Amino acid sequence: MSRETIPVTVLSGNLGAGKTTVLNNLLSTRTDLDVAVLVNDMGEVNVDAERVAEHSDISEDDEDLIELSNGCICCELRGDLLDALAKLAQAREFDYLVIESTGVAEPLPVAQTLTMGFDQGDLDPTEFYEETGIEVMDYYELDTTVTVVDAHQFWTTFDSKESLMDGDTEKDLGSLLIEQIEFCDVLLLNKCDLVDEETLGEIEDMIEVLQPRAKIIRTEHGAVDPGEILDTGRFDFEAASQSAGWLRELQQPHESAEEEHGVTSFVYTSRRPFHPERFAELLDSFPANVVRSKGHFWLAGREEMALGLNVAGRSIRVGSAGGWIATLPENERESYFEANPELEEIWDDKWGDRGTQLVLIGTDMDHDALRTDLNTALLTDEEMDADWTAFDDRFPTWDDGDSATPEEGTEEPTETTDDGAEEVGLAD
Repeated sequence: MSRETIPVTVLSGNLGAGKTTVLNNLLSTRTDLDVAVLVNDMGEVNVDAERVAEHSDISEDDEDLIELSNGCICCELRGDLLDALAKLAQAREFDYLVIESTGVAEPLPVAQTLTMGFDQGDLDPTEFYEETGIEVMDYYELDTTVTVVDAHQFWTTFDSKESLMDGDTEKDLGSLLIEQIEFCDVLLLNKCDLVDEETLGEIEDMIEVLQPRAKIIRTEHGAVDPGEILDTGRFDFEAASQSAGWLRELQQPHESAEEEHGVTSFVYTSRRPFHPERFAELLDSFPANVVRSKGHFWLAGREEMALGLNVAGRSIRVGSAGGWIATLPENERESYFEANPELEEIWDDKWGDRGTQLVLIGTDMDHDALRTDLNTALLTDEEMDADWTAFDDRFPTWDDGDSATPEEGTEEPTETTDDGAEEVGLAD
């Protein structure tokens, strides 16, 4: 192979899903590619790198095997990742690079690092970068993002609240699994030999709703055709970051028909705020069969800020989702109206664009019952005329600086990020 840039495949997946087994099978299968490997491990000793060396032709002393240990490349080791890639690129003795991330890594920030380099606002240039001036993005192109999922432990992990530490960040297994599913080009459903056909169908139905664009491949013992995950040309950052099932439902809302395995989704909207206490009580007892929900909501007494809801498995997080367009100065609001004329159709003379829009995805959900519960948490006609500041409100508070006005050309509040979100409801 001869090309100006080096294509990269990133392997993600929960602990024990089989990433290293996939990698070893890949390296032992003859291809026309000379593959280099970068292995990330949270521990001080890079056990996965040792396993790669033991089961492939690459030795631990080989320059084509790079170890990044004692941290995660989606957060505290991003600069180290770029430095390692730059040093590899200087030698350029390989055709292709495979990165095996640690089991607690989220693939989206890793993809951002590989596509943006040191241009990320919160990533300071390293001494190596300042000395060499090597811009990693001139040497590499992200080709494929792959998530490996353990079919045998899928539902157990999906419902898990077990926490893992990633540096100073605590992550639970269930929500991490969902994030890894929602951001990938190819999903390897591994250990299929340990699961019956009906269960595999249920898992695939859920995956297809959460990540409609990924190619799902069933595997046993991590065996996969290298052509399915190497040099595929599948990666498109914009498409990948916009492809989660909840976002698709927001863009094209519809009532999903009951599928064979009961995986459905629907969009809930309201132009009336939630009562803080009743909505908190609803989240305290949120149905376990709602496995994914995301969007923004209006909470009475919080008229300056939209709040974001992020349900992933058994984790429920609430955070700032930005300011309402109605809170902007009149001249700035007018620019939004010009860019988004459809805003005038939903604009309320008193409350502007304030409202709620949530996607709910789950198994065997009773849509009518969920809508009724959500509607019951809204303010009544009498409460609409009351003093909203007198309502009990146990939701977290955020400074105005935590919110952001919507970007030009959008009508929805900025999405919630995990940075400012806090666990509520089931986490209490």
